[in-house]
Amino acid sequence: MKRADDFEQRRAHLANLSDEELYDRFWNLAEQIVDPLLELGKKNTTPSVERSILLRMGFSSLEVKPIIEGVMNKGLMGKGAGNVVWRLSEKLGCSVREAGLELANGRHWEDVDTLF
Repeated sequence: MKRADDFEQRRAHLANLSDEELYDRFWNLAEQIVDPLLELGKKNTTPSVERSILLRMGFSSLEVKPIIEGVMNKGLMGKGAGNVVWRLSEKLGCSVREAGLELANGRHWEDVDTLF
């Protein structure tokens, strides 16, 4: 079965656009596709996703467990565990690793309350 050639009909609404207008249209459509995905990512996370992020930040699974539990206990899962660790490192003036280890050892959780 041969497909009917309807290319000219399908491109009619694009035929008079310049390269710059086509470029802008492409990125506008791409944003329309990606925006809902970004919104879902911002509003929905799980301990599993946050654990994965912390693992990629260089923490071991044993270090990650108490950080995730602490973030959940503080009700900050929506902010992201990696974000909590990063913001704490900024506040303390130390590396992300050091801040995460402090949290894993039960320290500075009172400081986390003031970060958001």
